[in-house]
Amino acid sequence: MKNKRIAIIGGGTAGWLAANHLGRELQADPEIEITLIESEDVPIIGVGEGTVPFIKTSMQKFGISEADLILSCETTFKYGIKFQNWMDAGKPGAEHFYYHPFASPYPGGVDVTPHWLSEPVRPFSDVSSSTRLAEAMRSPKRIESPAYEGAVDYAYHVNAHKFAALLSRNAMQRFGVQHLRATVVGAERAPDGDIEVLITKSGERLVFDFFVDCSGFASLLTQGALKVPFVDKSHQILTDTALVQQVPLKAGAEIPPYTLATAHAAGWIWDIPVTERRGTGFVYASAYMSHEEAVTSFARYLGVPADSFAPRQIAMKIGYRKQSWTQNCMALGLAQGFVEPLEATSILLTDFAAGLLARNFPRFGSDAPPLRDHVNDALTYAWERIIDFVQLHYHISDRSDSEFWRDNRQACHLSDVLRGRLAKWSAGHPHQTDFFSRFDLFSVENYLYVLNGMRYPTRGFPISAAEHKDGRQRLAHVDAATQALIRELPGHRAWLEGLRAAAARGTQPA
Repeated sequence: MKNKRIAIIGGGTAGWLAANHLGRELQADPEIEITLIESEDVPIIGVGEGTVPFIKTSMQKFGISEADLILSCETTFKYGIKFQNWMDAGKPGAEHFYYHPFASPYPGGVDVTPHWLSEPVRPFSDVSSSTRLAEAMRSPKRIESPAYEGAVDYAYHVNAHKFAALLSRNAMQRFGVQHLRATVVGAERAPDGDIEVLITKSGERLVFDFFVDCSGFASLLTQGALKVPFVDKSHQILTDTALVQQVPLKAGAEIPPYTLATAHAAGWIWDIPVTERRGTGFVYASAYMSHEEAVTSFARYLGVPADSFAPRQIAMKIGYRKQSWTQNCMALGLAQGFVEPLEATSILLTDFAAGLLARNFPRFGSDAPPLRDHVNDALTYAWERIIDFVQLHYHISDRSDSEFWRDNRQACHLSDVLRGRLAKWSAGHPHQTDFFSRFDLFSVENYLYVLNGMRYPTRGFPISAAEHKDGRQRLAHVDAATQALIRELPGHRAWLEGLRAAAARGTQPA
C-alpha cells in the first residue's frame, strides 16, 4: 500500500521543519498529501533560539530567502559560543573564556595544532578570525555579501516562535502542506501494530498512512500509543532543570554576535540576543542546587530582585527514544529526545533527523523495514555522540569548587567511545580519522576548539624548525586578515539595521 496521507502531529520548530523537509522531498508526487495538526491547547516550548551553520543549507533547500529569515524572526548572527568561567578561576583567571566558533581551525587548510601545543601562548581560537570579530561586535557579512555567505562562517539566533511561523508559511505556500487545528488525545492501532487512526479532543477520527510525532515531551504517539522505551542519559548529563527568562535589550546597545554560556556552581547560563530581547536560561542539576538557590543565582546574574523574580521552569529529561522510527511513525524534536542546549543541539538534531526521514521516506509500506533500520541506526549513533560532546565540556573542566563539578570529572559514566577518544587525545590531538561516521554531527574541528580551549592535557611532540616557522607564518597571516576584517566589516547592529532600512525602501536583497 502506498503512503499517501502523512500526518505531522504538533507544530513549533520540529513540526514545521518536518513539513518543509517532507514537502520539498515529496512535492513531485501528486498523490501525497501532508497535513500538520497543531493543538490550540498546547503551547510550543519555544526557548531553543540558537542554531549552527547546518541550518543555512536547509533554509536554502526550502527556498527561504536569508533576508526573510533575518527580517521576520528577530534574527541576529552567531559566530559560535563564548564559554565563560568553565575553568578553575585560580588558574586562567576569574574571567577566563574560550570560544567554540564555526570557522575552520585549519588556516590555509593546514592543521597547526602541533605548533600551538608546543607554543600555547595565545588562545587556540586565534587560528581563525571568528573570535576577534565576535569580540569586536562585527557582522560576519559585508553589505554586498550574497545570501547565506559571509567573510567567515556563521549561524543565527532566532525568535523560536517567529521562526516556526516563517517555516509554516513556507511549507503551506510553497509545498502545499495542509494545516489543521485540532488537539490529538490518542490513537488506535491496526492488527499489524501500525497506527491507523488519530482521535482528537472533539471526538474526530482522522485516518492517515504515516505519522510524524512532533508532540514535544508528551510524545503522544511514540511513547503513548507505541510504548517505545526511553534511553535515560541522566547519569552522563547531570543537569535536569532550566529556568527561562526573556530580558529586553538596551536601546542602541551593541548586539553580541555569539551565544554566551556562563558556568556556575551547578550548571551554566545561556544568554542569546535577538534584535528585540535577550533569551536567557539558567540550567542546573537539582541534585546539587535547590530551586530557591537557582532562582537567587539567576536573579543575581540578571541584576533583578530575587524576591519578585519568577522565571519559567522547564524540567529536562535527558535521553532519547530507543527507536526514533517505530512501525509507521517517526518521532522528531522533543518527542524523539532531549539533551540540554549547551551546543544548540535541539534544532540541529531535529533538522538533521527530518532531512534524514525525508530522504528515506517509504513511498510504499513494504519499503519501510530497511529504511527504518537505517534511520534508527543513524539516529542512535548521532544521539550517542552528541551526548558525548555535551558531556565533554563538563568532564574535562578543572573546576573543583563544588560537588557538581567534582562529580562531573569522574570517568565512571563516560561512554566507551568518549573514554577511548580521550585516552587517545591525551597522547596526541584529534584528527579527522578519529571520527568514523558522517553521523558524528560534531567532528574534529569542534573537538579541537573545545579540548584546546579548555586546555585538555594533550601531549605535544617535538616538531621541526620549519614546522614552527610555518605555524607562526600562518597565524600571522590570520592576524593580519583579522585586523583587515575588523576595519572592513560593519558592526553587527549596523548591518542588521541597514537591512531593515533597505527593506523599508523596498531594496533588500533576495
